Amino acid sequence: MRVITGSARGRRLRTLEGMDVRPTTDKVKEAMFSAIQFQLPGAQVLDLFAGSGQLGIEALSRGAAHGVFVDQSSRSIAVVREIPDGLSAYHRSAL
Repeated sequence: MRVITGSARGRRLRTLEGMDVRPTTDKVKEAMFSAIQFQLPGAQVLDLFAGSGQLGIEALSRGAAHGVFVDQSSRSIAVVREIPDGLSAYHRSAL
């Protein structure tokens, strides 16, 4: 998986193997973010069921001011903790 556009464009993201996490495809991410692109700058986003955190990272890359990442899986939380600090301010949380 990769970040589609914004400040982290092209950055590869670590994902978990197996059926526990089903990453959102680039095509679906493009459609989602096209619909909300004008609401993102300065927004606060919640990536509930974060998995690899890719949706929240994409939002931060596109100008969101703050992201909260939540997942019940300790493996997912470990991946989210690897999110680079340079993207923006964010908070990591576990259920």
